[in-house]
Amino acid sequence: MTSKELGRYREMLLNKQAELMAGLTSRDDIAIERSADQADEIQGALDRELIIRTLDSKAITLRSVAAATQRIADGTFGVCVSCDEDIGPKRLNAVPWTAYCVACQEAADREERGQIFPGFKAA
Repeated sequence: MTSKELGRYREMLLNKQAELMAGLTSRDDIAIERSADQADEIQGALDRELIIRTLDSKAITLRSVAAATQRIADGTFGVCVSCDEDIGPKRLNAVPWTAYCVACQEAADREERGQIFPGFKAA
C-alpha cells in the first residue's frame, strides 16, 4: 500500500473518530428520573437502554478506529489480523477500521452468534 493510500485511510479514520467523539452523549442523558406516571417510567427506561446501547456501539467503534490507526503506524494496516492476508480495498474503503478480511469477519460473526445463541446454526 502506498503512503498516499495510507494517508487517505488515516484521514478517514481521524474523521470517523471526530464524528464519534462529537456524538457522544453526556451522563445527564442517561440519568434516572422518577415520574408519577408508570408509562413515563417505562419510556424513560427504554430511552436510557437505547442511549446505553448506542454508547456501547460507539465505544467499540472508537477502539477499532484507534487500533486501525495504530496498525497504520505499525505498518500492518490492510492485513487481516487473523489470516495475514490482504484486506480488499473495497472493504477498507467501506470500513477502514476493520481488522479482518471478509472471510475471517464472517467466521467471527458466526462464532459470536453461536456464543449469544447456543445451538444457533446459520442456514
